[in-house]
Amino acid sequence: MPSVPTTLSAIVPATNAPPTLEACRDAIQAADEAPEELIVVLEGAGPADARNRGAARAAGDVLVFVDADVVVHADAFARLRRSFDADPDLAALFGSYDDHPPADGLVSAFRNLLHHHVHHSHAGEAVTFWAGLGAVRRSAFEAVGGFDAVRYPLPSVEDIDLGSRLVAAGYRIRLDPHVQGTHLKAWSLASMVETDFLRRGVPWVELLLRGEANRSALNLGWRQRLSAASSVLAAVSLLRGRLGRAAGALAALVLLNASFYALLARRRGPREAALGVGLHALHHLVGALSVPAGVVAHLRRRPGA
Repeated sequence: MPSVPTTLSAIVPATNAPPTLEACRDAIQAADEAPEELIVVLEGAGPADARNRGAARAAGDVLVFVDADVVVHADAFARLRRSFDADPDLAALFGSYDDHPPADGLVSAFRNLLHHHVHHSHAGEAVTFWAGLGAVRRSAFEAVGGFDAVRYPLPSVEDIDLGSRLVAAGYRIRLDPHVQGTHLKAWSLASMVETDFLRRGVPWVELLLRGEANRSALNLGWRQRLSAASSVLAAVSLLRGRLGRAAGALAALVLLNASFYALLARRRGPREAALGVGLHALHHLVGALSVPAGVVAHLRRRPGA
């Protein structure tokens, strides 16, 4: 007896009514093997709450979360259907941004291409989740309680938290970087630093300290840790006037991330690739600074603190 094909419900949180929403919605509806239903959620206290509201209204077997500033590739849903149909034990799957971000400026290109590169470097079984373009079986989503909208009322690590709870409950997650979308977001240096520190770094450290996240997931791998150490060493050496040591630390950063800088050079040219090394060092420095801040935040939230 043939198995019943998987049905998809696309859920787009759009509580801030972004100008990119129309392009996002049009791409979903025009995609090959488009989802059986599209739910755009305009109400809710943040994206976690909006996604939960959409999930509560969904009828599909698989919930496909798509951020309102992502334009899915035409084959994204066809790939998702094949993956879930072929592997009944697969609980969740997430994809990647593509390597052609349209926003102008070095910071936007750097940030979007960095995300693309990290996801393409970690294809396969995963211990985390990403809700920019990620799908979860409705049964698994409901079993772990969905997104934690109370803890994460603002855009943060609510998707990482969900992935951690899925893995802890014994569910399997896979990263398929061929499931892609174009990210339309334009980044500024200020928004990058704010996101790295307040929206990702500090809450991610808190998640780790609570023992609720895997310590080797994506941005926490050995290469990323050595890159952060090199960036800190370079900054401290510069402040102390030890230029040779600073140059050595930056050289180590370049060697550790040569494939990413090569991608930047192909897409943006050698000059912006060189500037990207500085942005990458800043990215890691902000991440390093979020560690003590996250420890303090964690201690303050402890009962009796």
